[in-house]
Amino acid sequence: MRVILADDHHLVRSGIRALLESVGGVTVVAETGDGREALELIQRHNPDIALLDITMPGLNGLEVAARVRECSPRTRVVILSMHAGETYVAQALRSGVAGYLLKDSAASDLEAALKTVSAGGTYLSPRISEQVVAAFLRGEPPTSDPLEALSPRQREVLQLLAEGRSTKEIAADLNLSVKTVETHRAQLMERLSIRDVPGLVRFAIRAGLISPEK
Repeated sequence: MRVILADDHHLVRSGIRALLESVGGVTVVAETGDGREALELIQRHNPDIALLDITMPGLNGLEVAARVRECSPRTRVVILSMHAGETYVAQALRSGVAGYLLKDSAASDLEAALKTVSAGGTYLSPRISEQVVAAFLRGEPPTSDPLEALSPRQREVLQLLAEGRSTKEIAADLNLSVKTVETHRAQLMERLSIRDVPGLVRFAIRAGLISPEK
């Protein structure tokens, strides 16, 4: 089982890698702390499984997961996250992930997730599964995605803006003209009914594109 690991916290990534390497038959072929590099590594190595944190610089894990379906269809994605909220889980499932594992899970849960996903199944941490079932029994409607109204490019520009990148930096990162980036920013404000960049940052945090400490 060939695995790529992506988490922007080096110590967390080292610990997860050690756990992965203790599982028989698992090889970590590459690791990174950057979302855009994670997507490039997945395209290059075409791994069996990609373990992705949600909040990563450049491109968040949910956006990476959505693009993996196009660039490496055989790769199954498992989200590693500290977030147990239904909004995050719903966004992950809409992005096509095969698993959602909380970072405070036991080591045995990680192994169970790998085995389930590699066999073609879907794995949710037990605490997540209980929440999903409880919501269904209460008859609650599915959680809406606050980013649903945005295109992939708009979500990408929004994340980079929220990370504090300048218009010129975003243009260089995405290989776009400065005018195009300015157009995307204006469209974001209009579509989200937000008047300024600080408002976009607050929205990005609420939507889970970046974490508050970023």
